[in-house]
Amino acid sequence: MAGDFRPTARHGGLLALAACIGIWLVTSGSREPVGPPLPSPAEALTAAGVLGPGIAPLPGSPPGRIRIPAIRVDAPLVGLGLDRGGHLEVPPPERRDLAGWYRDGTTPGATGTAVIAGHVDDAAGPGVFYHLGALRRGAAIEVPRADGRTAVFTVHAVEVHDARAFPDTRVYGPSPRAELRVITCGGGFSPRTGYRGNVVVFAHLTGTY
Repeated sequence: MAGDFRPTARHGGLLALAACIGIWLVTSGSREPVGPPLPSPAEALTAAGVLGPGIAPLPGSPPGRIRIPAIRVDAPLVGLGLDRGGHLEVPPPERRDLAGWYRDGTTPGATGTAVIAGHVDDAAGPGVFYHLGALRRGAAIEVPRADGRTAVFTVHAVEVHDARAFPDTRVYGPSPRAELRVITCGGGFSPRTGYRGNVVVFAHLTGTY
């Protein structure tokens, strides 16, 4: 499946095991494939220095949408569970406009690390998170919730990781404040095996309305 990603449940937490298979690539004038944008090393967590201040976490409440104005994302969210192999389910492949959140984990805005994921592309074209790697620190992510409040997160890092060396604890580990991870496929691409890793956006709660 294009833009697939496979975090797995282990010891009560999520560990990533990426199995991305991308199909669609833009072709430039020279006929060379041009894939989705990749984050600059300058946007990595290790280069971020001291993180900006956050606000007190909200009570738990299921999310309904995700909006990322900087890359023109405004997408509905569906709850994702785990399949029989312990992997995170993926949004329906026919819905490139849809993203999903891990419904058995932290709800966005509550204490801990919430996870939202979506496809990067499929055979027909770009998916909901095709431009995720173009985000920069300071960008806003808005998550409207069932309780009528919108949790506003500020991006503090954007990284790309090879599936063979994915930093599970750093991405999915617990947090004493409200944090968010937004994930899609990315990194190197092979026509035979697809994308070799994941783009990960790190963000923390900075506001509500």
